[in-house]
Parts: sequence; C-alpha cells; structure tokens
Amino acid sequence: MFVSNVGLGRLVGLGWRQALLSFTMFGDLFEEDYSTVSDYQYGREKKLKTKGLEPPAPREFTNLSGIRNQGGTCYLNSLLQTLHFTPEFREALFSLGPEELGSFEDKDKPDAKVRIIPLQLQRLFAQLLLLDQDAASTADLTDSFGWTSNEEDFLDLTVAVKNVSSLEDALWNMYVEEEVFDCDNLYHCGTCDKLVKAAKSAKLRKLPPFLTVSLLRFNFDFVKRERYKETSCYTFPLRINFKPFCEQSDTDDLEYVYELFSVIIHKGGCYGGHYHVYIKDVDHLGNWQFQEEKSKPGMNLKDLQNEEEIDDDPLIILKAILLQEESNLIPVDQLGQKLLKKIGMSWNKKYRKQYGPLRKFLQLHSQIFLLSPDESTVSLLKNGSLQAESHFPRSDQHIFKTLTSESPGLNDGTSCPHWFDINDSKVQPIKEKDIERQFQGKESAYMLFYRKSQLQRPPEARANPRYGVPCHLLNEMDAANIELQTKRAECDSIDNNFDLHLHLGPHYHFLNGALHPVVSQAESTWDLTFDKRKTLGDLRQSIFQLLEFWEGDMVLSVAKLVPAGLHVYQMLDGDDLTLCELEIADGEDLFVWNGVEVGGIQIPTGSDCEPLLLNVLHLATSSEGGKCQQLVESPHVFPSNAEVGAVLTALAVPVGVLFINTTDPAGEENWVAIPKEDLKKTFREQGLRDRSSVLVQDSSDDNSLLLKQGKWFTGMNEVNWLQVQNLCELGSEEKQVKISATVNTVVFDIRIKAIKELKLMKELAENSCLRPIDRNGKLLCPVPDSYTLKEAELKMGSSLGLCPGKAPTSSQLFLFFTVGSDVQPGTEMEIIVEETMSVRDCLQLMLGKSGLPGDRWHLRKMDWCYEAGEPLCEEDATLRELMICSGDTLLLIEGKLPPPGFLKVPLWWYQPGGSPGHWKNHQDQRNGAPSPGGVWRAAATQGAPGDLHGEVSLRYLGDLEISEEATVAELKSQAMTLFSSSGFVIPSPAFLRAWTVERKRLGRLLRINRQQLRDYKLGRKTEICLEPLQEEENLGPQDVVLRTRMRLPGERAYAPCVDLVWDTARGWTAGSLRQRVAHFCSLPVEKIEIAKYFPEKFEWLPISSWNQQFTKRKKKKKQDNLQGAPYYLKDGDTIGIKNVLLEDDGDFSTDADDLGRGTPRRPSSQDALRERSRDLGCGATTPGRPRAPEASLSIHVRSFR
Repeated sequence: MFVSNVGLGRLVGLGWRQALLSFTMFGDLFEEDYSTVSDYQYGREKKLKTKGLEPPAPREFTNLSGIRNQGGTCYLNSLLQTLHFTPEFREALFSLGPEELGSFEDKDKPDAKVRIIPLQLQRLFAQLLLLDQDAASTADLTDSFGWTSNEEDFLDLTVAVKNVSSLEDALWNMYVEEEVFDCDNLYHCGTCDKLVKAAKSAKLRKLPPFLTVSLLRFNFDFVKRERYKETSCYTFPLRINFKPFCEQSDTDDLEYVYELFSVIIHKGGCYGGHYHVYIKDVDHLGNWQFQEEKSKPGMNLKDLQNEEEIDDDPLIILKAILLQEESNLIPVDQLGQKLLKKIGMSWNKKYRKQYGPLRKFLQLHSQIFLLSPDESTVSLLKNGSLQAESHFPRSDQHIFKTLTSESPGLNDGTSCPHWFDINDSKVQPIKEKDIERQFQGKESAYMLFYRKSQLQRPPEARANPRYGVPCHLLNEMDAANIELQTKRAECDSIDNNFDLHLHLGPHYHFLNGALHPVVSQAESTWDLTFDKRKTLGDLRQSIFQLLEFWEGDMVLSVAKLVPAGLHVYQMLDGDDLTLCELEIADGEDLFVWNGVEVGGIQIPTGSDCEPLLLNVLHLATSSEGGKCQQLVESPHVFPSNAEVGAVLTALAVPVGVLFINTTDPAGEENWVAIPKEDLKKTFREQGLRDRSSVLVQDSSDDNSLLLKQGKWFTGMNEVNWLQVQNLCELGSEEKQVKISATVNTVVFDIRIKAIKELKLMKELAENSCLRPIDRNGKLLCPVPDSYTLKEAELKMGSSLGLCPGKAPTSSQLFLFFTVGSDVQPGTEMEIIVEETMSVRDCLQLMLGKSGLPGDRWHLRKMDWCYEAGEPLCEEDATLRELMICSGDTLLLIEGKLPPPGFLKVPLWWYQPGGSPGHWKNHQDQRNGAPSPGGVWRAAATQGAPGDLHGEVSLRYLGDLEISEEATVAELKSQAMTLFSSSGFVIPSPAFLRAWTVERKRLGRLLRINRQQLRDYKLGRKTEICLEPLQEEENLGPQDVVLRTRMRLPGERAYAPCVDLVWDTARGWTAGSLRQRVAHFCSLPVEKIEIAKYFPEKFEWLPISSWNQQFTKRKKKKKQDNLQGAPYYLKDGDTIGIKNVLLEDDGDFSTDADDLGRGTPRRPSSQDALRERSRDLGCGATTPGRPRAPEASLSIHVRSFR
C-alpha cells in the first residue's frame, strides 16, 4: 500500500467527495440535533429581535467570521473552514484567474465556460477574510454544487478506532507489524510454485504536504443489527513523525514530521448530531485573546501556564473580579455572571462540588469578603485588597496583577499556537489543551488534518487577511464593507430613534376636567424624533432649543389622550437617566409645562384623578322651566376619584336617585339604582368607565321616567300615551301633543288624531307619516299606517315625529345612505325604493341623488357597530334577496369590487416605530381614494407584534386583487410588487409573515405557505398585515409563533421581544411550552418561570406544570390544554420569562402595568389560579367540594425470602 502525493486540487476533491459520501452512507447521521451543540461556549449567543432589513452583525472580538448553518450543513461548514485556514490551498485558489475559471458576468452566455464552484469558493473565502460580518452565507456556493461522478483519484488514511487506543497504535498495526505465513499457513510463491515461509506488511511510500486522517467512529453491530458510535478513548498527537510507517529512504527526518492543524468534531450519536471544528490559525488572522485574560503584551508562555493553574483557585479569581469593580462592591448574582465570563464556566459547574455554593464560600472567607445583611451584595474588606496580593505565592503574584489589570492589550502569544473553535457562525478562542477533550465521549474527533512542519509561511502573510487576494475581490469586499457600515448606521438610527408627541402647555386650556387645545390639535402638538439612548436632560435641552419663546422652568410629564381630552400623569424626573431607563415608549405623549398651572388653573395630575366622560340621562326642562316627559342625554366629565354624588351636584338636583346601565348575563340592558350610602364612593370604586351611562331621577318628581323590565313607567302608574312632535314645517301654535293609546292602537288613528290636535291642514292626512325619534333626536324609519303599536314595537311614552311624505308600502323599503364610512349623525340621506330593485339600480339611484359621477363605486351595509360591513357583491340580486330591510343604512364606498372568485385585500406593513397616525383617518382613505403610505396605530395586544405597553404601527401599502385559489406564498409574492414603490426591500416571500387584521388588531397567522386563501375562509372585509423577518421561515401546521420577553433582573421591565417557534405536535401543555422556552433561553427548565400577558387587563398569568402533576395522580383527567381557559394561548401572544436564579419574587408586572390598571387589583380567577399553583407547589391542599367518606383499604403482602 502506498499514499500518493495529494495536491491542493485533490484536497478539494477530498472535501467534496467526503461530504457527499458522508451524506449518502450514513443516512441521517448529518442531520442537525441542536440539543447536542457543544456547551463549551465562550459566551451565550444573544437572541436578537427579528428585523427583516437588519444587516448582519459585525465580527466579534476574535475578528474571525463563521459560516451560517443552512440546516444540516454543519459538516460542510467545518470542512470549508479547514480549507480556508489552509493558507497554501487558499492562495492557490486565489491564484486561479479568469483564464482558468471564467467570470460571473459570462455565466449566462451559452458559449462561455465558467466554473461556478471555484468562483463561488473564491468569493466565500474573500468574505471570510475581509467582510465585516459575524458569519458568511454558503447559499450561493451550495446552489452552484453539481455533484458528479468524475472524481480525482486520491488516498487518505482511514484508521480504525475499535479496540485501538491511539492514532500511533493504529498506524503501527497497519504499517509496521508484519503478518507471518508459516507452519500450516504457508505462502504460495508464484515464482517457484511452492509453499514457503513469508512475511506480509504495508508501508507508506510517499506523503503529501497535507494529510487527512479519517477515524472510523461509526460501526455496525451485526448481533444487535444496529449502528453505533465508538466513544472510547482514542488519543492523537499534536505533532507526529511518520518515518516509522514509511519505506526507508535517505530523506531527512524532518520531512516526516507533521503538525495537527484541524480537527473536525462530531457531537451526538450515530443517528444524529452536530459538527464543529477546532482549527489552528497558522497565519494569525484572528484575535486569539480570551476575554477573561486582561493580559499585557509582554506576557509569555510561562505566565499563561501559571495562569491556567490559578484558574483552579476560586479565591484568586473572585478577588481579581472585585478589585476591578468601583468601591470593590458588586451584587452576588453579577459576581457569578462575571466569573462565568472570566473562566468560561459557571460556579456550580466548576467549583460547587469542591467548595459548595458561592454564598457559602464567601461566608467561609469572611476575613476577605464582606456580605451585606441580606447577602445580596459582596465587597472586599478594606484590608482585603491590600492583603490580596500578599496571600498568593510569589510565583503567582505577577499573574494576579495581570488578572486585575485594566489594560486591554492583545495577547500576541508568538510562541503559543492560536486555536479556535468554529461552530457554524460562532467563533471562539480555545487553548491547545482543550483538544484533549475530544479524545473520547459523545463529542469526539471525527477527522484529523496534519500539515508538514517544514511548510513555512511568508512574513508578509502574518496577520494580513488581504495577502494573496485578487484585486477584483479586494475591491468587491471594500465596497461591501462600506455598504454594510451604511446599513448599520441606518439600522442604528431606526432602532434607537423614536417619535415623541410634545403637547405645549401655552397652547392648551383646562376645560371640563381635561386639557384641550386652544386652536387645534395640529398647532398644539409638535412631533419630535429623538434618540432613546440620550438622557432626559438632553431631551429637555433639545426642547429648549426648539421652543425659543419658552421662559421659566420646563417640566416634562407623561400625558395621554382620553375621551375627555388630554390628561397629565406622572412627572419625569432624573435628568441623568436615559429615556429607556425612564420607560418612555415610542409614540409617547409628553406635556410640556411649568409643572403647576395652565392658563392660571392648577392642573390635577396622576391616574387617580383621570377624567371620565359619562353619558348622563335626565328629563329635559321645558320652556316654562318645568320638567317635560322627554329624556335628554348630555356628556359630563368627572374625575375618577370624585364621589358619584357629584352627578347630582352638576345637574343642580338637591335630592335624587342615580341609576347605572348594566348588562345581565342574557345580554339585556337594565338600570340598577345606586344605594344612597354608595353615593360617597368614587366613580372608579363604583366601576364606572368612559362612556358609561348614568340616569338621574329627581326624587321630588313623580313623573320621572324609569326603565324597568323593558317597560316605561311614570311613578307607579303605567304610561298610556305617545308624544307626537310637529315636524312638517307648517305654521302651528302647537309643537307637540300627547296622544292616548294602547298597544293595540293602529298607527293611522294616532296620526290622524295628532293632525287634528295640532290643528294642521287636512291635506296632510294623505301626505304625512309618523317616524320614531330616538334618544339622540334622530328620525327613524317611518311606521306603516296599518301597524299596531305592538307590531311596530313602539313603547308607551315614546316620541314620534309627524313628517311630510308617505310611509313606504309593504313592497317598498325606506333606506338611509351616506358617502364613505364615517357616518355623522344627521348627515344621512333618505330614499324609498322597491324591494325588488337590483343592487346595481339602487347604486345608480343613490349616486344620482348624491351627485356623484363615475362607475367606480359599490355599496356596503352598515353593521350593528356602525362600521362598513360586507359589500353587496351580487349586483344583479334584488334587495329582498340580500335581506335588506327598511331602516338599514347603506354606504357608498369608492372602489370597484373584484370579480367573483377574487378578493380585494388591503395590505398593511408592520412598521416598528411608525409615524403618528390614526386608524380612522386612513381607513377612510383606504375606503375612499387609497393612499399608500398611510399609518394607523392600535393598542398592542397578545396577537400583535410590538412593544409591551406601546403601540403597533402599521403602514398601509395599498389594495391587492388576488384569486381565492391563490396560496399564501403567491399572496406574499404579489405583495412584494407593492414594496418597491414603498421603499421596502425583501429578498424573497419566505422572509415575510402574514397576519389577518381583525378589529384593528393583528389576528390569525397564515402559517402554511402552500395553503389556499380559500381554506382560511377570508371574508371580503379581511385585511392582511405582512411582517418582515430576519431569516427565512417555513412554519408547519402545528408550529406556534410566540413573542418572548426576558425579564431584566432587578428591574420591573423586559428586554425587547424575540420570536419563538413552538412545535405543538406533542400537545399544548404547560410542560411542553416550558421545555421549549428553557431550551430557547439555554436555561434549566426548573430555573425559569413563564407567564402570558393580557394587555387589555395589564395582567400576567403564570404558566406552571401543576396541572400535569395533578393529572399523574388522577389518570382519568385529561391534560390541560393551553388553548383553553384561562390562557387561551394563540399565535402572537406575549410570554414573559424570568430567570429564578437572578429573581424569584414571582412578580411579572411592570410599572406600566400598575399604571394601566389604575387601582389596586382585586382578586380574580387568574389570581386564584396563581394561588392554587403556588399552594400545590408547596404541598398545600386546595379547597374544593366536600370529599366523600374514605373507604378502608387493606393490602395483603406475602412473605418472601
């Protein structure tokens, strides 16, 4: 056997062939198993908020670039990094020019010969060398792969691992030991044709400059008929002499000496795992410096070795950490974190077994460390820092000084080899001794790469990543770096700038319990874009510069627009605090004033006195000053902390009864009287909110109207009359009359009697009608003369208007209509049409009456909540077929309806920190003349991506007409045509996430790209919001997208949200979710607490596994499903995460939650669930229904010997 000279070109063949054979021979061996990724981490990778337009992060402190994992490409990434860190191969690849490879510009020309793979490999290596990004992409390279069977011949060394303890032993067995043929096993000589004694052996004839050794770790057990991985100890040297294994020659011994420069490592079993690579940086391209080593440039190898020994002494390390802190004081939790950063391992993992818990260790060394009474902070004693150095052996004092030094100098380590662990996109420095960890176990070496020790690198290549790179690639990378810097600057501005709405005090006046603009909202409010990293003092100074007219003190207070007007809450204090620390949200309203008064009036502030806008109903006052029998509704504003009895004072009612409007479980409205003793309670204590209705009854008036059991009463006597008002605009002394009637009285008789008593002309009997008047004074649909009061559903005491014009016949419809969706009271137009009229004819009739030209209009029916409902699509259908009734309101909406089978979908773009705007205005804009670029804001909900207490900003892109048979992926593709005009750049539809917009909030997630829109049952009112993603996403049918937010230790605040995809294939249980969140955060599951956020209530509901524990005791009970009560978990919900190692108080709320609730929370069902979960966790019993008497149970146990 011999090994031929494997050149650089053949090394490429080795890589491609090895990668291909690996995937085909071992099945799913190379599938990713992220649970087995190496835990030898320099620092945990930060989870960033998903942003589709964010550029890649710059390189970390190692100054080396990793390679992003495309999914199952970890082995390929490790092999590419090995080739990249083989400088001779890299420079030979760069030496190939257009003459040998062609160019990318000619790849589409039919006659051009372009070798795409080496060109893409050149570009990838240039990016790894020069592009300032933390990880490069291999997407272009893998797309260009064309696996062929025309492979070059080569031989690498494949050695056994089973029953062998080292690489030297394996080589000795293969190339040194001889197989002897004698006795009964003689060798047949072909020359003499006899059986003779012989010896058989193999030698290496010639060695290549780079030698690859494959370790046969994966075997097959023919007894068990299954694959397995050899995990026994198998050592390999950093430096090896191959001369004993080669044919004897006169070649210098140094020609046979090889040095290890790359180790591809497999972690996991034979059915799955993960690959990463240890690589020796021959050219010193990276920064081989450990963050825990604040070493000086002159530190030598001996110092490093001494420091490694000191790492085993926690006393030295802890003192060094405390000496670097101001006042030598630090919280104990932060001390543990800094220890993890310094030595790369936690206290529990490295020292707990030998020294016990960290706090106990600090207590045992009380002569050096001083713990606070609550043991939350630790400091060095005054003499501790002076004694610290003297306590060390003299040989270690120099290292201690180095550890406590603040010098950021680099560790050159010229005599120390530079090794890095490259794990896909993560690059970390390691020490040479760390290679020994890969000798055995589930994480062990799989391939070894050696290079001749005599191979010398030119001096100019040292620490010079531009060495040998062609000029065209240098120019390309320089331009790409400039573009990256520009994009990062733009993203930095977007990420850290937010909009503030400044309400200027001199432009406001205090009226009716709230602040109102003197002129207009636009002139009283200034929009300011500001950097949230700056301090409150910086903001105040910037406002001073903007408001040149300002004199005196300037106070900034958080304000909020409520229905009553603008209300001021808390004053901002602390000029040295940043806006982030003050929890100022994007789009926050700030009131700029002197902190005392506005227009000479002292302003009440705070959530306690928040103004409430109430609808107060009371009897109207007649022209003579008495009370008439008609209810009027008027708005009134009261502070939340005022007594309810203030309503009587405001209406000048000395003694009276108040009724509040409530809704019973059946959905019917009732009026409930407030007891006299409760009039001293505040509005908030009484449960009144904005827009609540209050009915005032003057106790001295027996004719007050009360609503009881659906009937009107006057005192104790039932009303038996109707009030008819003269609305015929004819001269008459009487304006209104009371007409006696019963429920069986015919409307025609009431109308004729009213004409007589009002002394009107008899001609009106043929040309008039009666129309009910609602409480707001609006005329309703005319009542047919043939109806009785019961059939017309008219209540006694109601008001009717006598109006000119005939009432519609039984075959006619009386309709209201208006233009646009913003229906203002009194602006509706009226029309009488035949119920057999088609929608098309009705539309033309209404357009003619409105004076509107054109044919780009359609009709919509106004729904019960006074919003535009579904369009009337079937233009040839009659109004009766579409169940249009008298009294309905139709809306004339601009825009032609799509053809049958198509949807006209309004598209919105999820825009973090968008410009201010309102849904109402832009919805009109969309229903009328679309204007892409409009913005609306809605309160952030559990189904909406956005800030916890902020707002969701959506930008209107336009309408998209699309077939119902189109898929979600096709919807995204067609939507991308609208992005170009809006300035958005999306690589592909896979970088978009589609949501429906329901009730002005994000609703369902359209998760499956291949599913048709028809399957989602999208109505014609459906609107779609598209959210940009940082990475491609292909969700499965059981994947759920949650917004996770990590609780900041010691603060009542959360970090920015990060999307988490949870596979619910194993059930919607709390245990499954906790396991997924713990793995996502790289924390033990028992060390986290999670809770779902309910933004409407400003409450957090903890999610625990006590339900599952209860299920184990009662096997018949089904496991709880988080989709049901009380969690109702769904896509887009916010999940708060708390690390109990750092904070274990059980509180998930923030200050903004307390502000939002406004009052101390009362116990609710969710509180009971929390208490129940807490009780079960500590073994307490849960109260329930009375238990039946316990039956006796006897168990007979036999005696066994």
